[in-house]
Amino acid sequence: MRKMFGFVMVSLVYLSVMSMSLQAQMPDWAYAIPTPEDEAMAAESQRERAADKNMYSLPGSDRQFTRAQISNRYGPADWFPGDHPPMPDIVARGKESAEVFACGLCHMPNGKGRQENAGVAGLPVQYFMQQLYDFRDGKRNTSESRKGNVGRMIHFAKNMTEAEMMAAAEYYGAMPWTKWIRVVETETIPKMHIAGGIFIPLEGNAREPLGNRIIETPEIPEQTEKFRNPRSGFIAYVPVGAVKKGEMLATSGAKTTQCSVCHGPGLKGLGPVPSIAGRSPSYLMRQLWDMKTGHRAGDWTRLMAPVVAPLSQEELTNVVAYVSSLAP
Repeated sequence: MRKMFGFVMVSLVYLSVMSMSLQAQMPDWAYAIPTPEDEAMAAESQRERAADKNMYSLPGSDRQFTRAQISNRYGPADWFPGDHPPMPDIVARGKESAEVFACGLCHMPNGKGRQENAGVAGLPVQYFMQQLYDFRDGKRNTSESRKGNVGRMIHFAKNMTEAEMMAAAEYYGAMPWTKWIRVVETETIPKMHIAGGIFIPLEGNAREPLGNRIIETPEIPEQTEKFRNPRSGFIAYVPVGAVKKGEMLATSGAKTTQCSVCHGPGLKGLGPVPSIAGRSPSYLMRQLWDMKTGHRAGDWTRLMAPVVAPLSQEELTNVVAYVSSLAP
C-alpha cells in the first residue's frame, strides 16, 4: 500500500513539474494577450467607435456602415455580399436571445477569420461539427485562460441547435480556403501593440528583434481593425530559416509523423481531415500547443497528441511557419 501511495505521489509530482515546464515554455505570441497599456488603448478606441456616427465605405463595395454597425455582434457589416453564398441566420445575425454572436462577426462572411480566431472556410462539414461538439462537451479549451474567445465559443456551442450548427458548417464548408496570409522571413519587425488579440504596428519606425516568434499582423491595419475588411489579409513574420526547418520536420518523418499522412498531399486535407496549408500560424500554434498540454482533447485529438509530444516549442514554431507558407 505504501509503495502504491509513493508511486501515485511521484506521478503527481512528475505531472505537476511537466505542467509547470510547459507553462514556462508557452508561446505567448500565439495567444496575443494584451498588456494593461494595450487594454487602455482598446478602451479608448471603443469609446471613439461608440461616439463615431460617420458612415464609412470600402473600395469596391456599394454599402455604407457606421463603426457601430461594422462591429455589431448580431448583424455585422457585410461589405461584399457577392463574394459568398446567402448567409444562414446564425452566420449573419447569430441568436441574440441566447447571446450567440453572428458567426460572421469573428470569422467574417467569407470564413477567412483573423489572427485571434480561426479561418473556417473550406473545413469539412464533419470536422466542423466535431469541433462544435468538442466545445459544447468540454473537450476543447485553451492553455491560456485569458484567451477569452475560447470561452465565448464554448458558450455559443452550448446554445446552438443542431440545425444551426449544421447551417454554419455547410455554409463555410462550401467556400474554398484561398490565399490569405503572406509569410515573410525576417530578423526584426515593427514594434507592436495588441488590439483585440491582433498585433498592430505602433506609429513610427521603431523595430525590435523577432526572436523565436511568429508575429502575425494585418497587411493594412486600419482595414482589418477598423473596417473588418474581408478582402484585406495578413502578414506573418517568421524567423529566418524557419520555413526550411519546418519543412524538414513536417516531411522527413525523422522525429514525428509526417503531416501528409493525415492531412494529405500538400496538406490540403484528406476526407474529413482538414486542410491546413496556408492557414494562420498563430491559430495553428495555439491548437498544437493546446493539444500538447492536454487542453484540447476532442475525439480526433488523440491522433495528434503523439505527433506533437516530441516537438519543442521552437520546432512547432518552425512547423507552423512552413505549413502557413504553403499554397492553399
